[in-house]
Amino acid sequence: MANLVGQTLGRYQLVERLGEGGMASVYKGYDTRLDRYVAIKVIIQSQQDSTRFLRRFEREAKALAKLSHPNIVKVHDYGEERGLPYLVMEYIPGGTLKDKMGRPVSYQEAAKIIQPVAQALDYAHSLDIIHRDVKPANILLTATGIPMLSDFGIAKMLSSGETTELTGMGVGIGTPEYMAPEQGQGIGVDKRADIYSLGVVFYELITGRKPFRADTPLAVIVKHISEPLPRPSLLVPGLPDGVERILFTSLAKNPNQRYQSMAEFSTALDNIMHV
Repeated sequence: MANLVGQTLGRYQLVERLGEGGMASVYKGYDTRLDRYVAIKVIIQSQQDSTRFLRRFEREAKALAKLSHPNIVKVHDYGEERGLPYLVMEYIPGGTLKDKMGRPVSYQEAAKIIQPVAQALDYAHSLDIIHRDVKPANILLTATGIPMLSDFGIAKMLSSGETTELTGMGVGIGTPEYMAPEQGQGIGVDKRADIYSLGVVFYELITGRKPFRADTPLAVIVKHISEPLPRPSLLVPGLPDGVERILFTSLAKNPNQRYQSMAEFSTALDNIMHV
């Protein structure tokens, strides 16, 4: 997609491109009416010009705008101009958790980062909203280090069907390194897929590496589906058994063997934060 810096979408001036992925570009924007900076996600998916897609986009944007939680990035507005659907969100200047990855942190510090995200997801799940793409790049950090979960609903907006299946018509939605086995298989997902994805983030924080790595995205997905979880205590000597149990439970391949709610996962994290 062409760089849109310097252009306007509605009342928003695009002043800086913050990032670009396969589904959208994110810009720092200036709200000329309210005199504030915002983050603007411009959808670049191939179906963006279809009437059906725009109807679904509007429906999902309205649902996301109703989310109100201290650890969820607020959606302020949405629109479509020149065939470009866009979401206007709260601007968080502290970067993302992805920027902090690559080195192990203590399990206590990891739990302190992950637990507020689990609480945010528990709230969203109570409203029947599943994230579907939980990963470090979608966890923003405020200037004081508070985690804020972003990109709710983007995966659903870009799915080709009206159901929770993510691989209809060859459209793969999600990020392979953080994708639950059932998601990688194209099976309908529920809130337990988010539990798995957040478990992968927790694993990566503690060990300094993703649990499954391979040369291609498909090979990573196959490992999530079929390979045993590399034992965390072999990577982090001295890791308490209780912490390892949390990782194995959140990352169980069978959804029925995981935590059955984010509230359960959050409670488990709370129990180890101060140990």
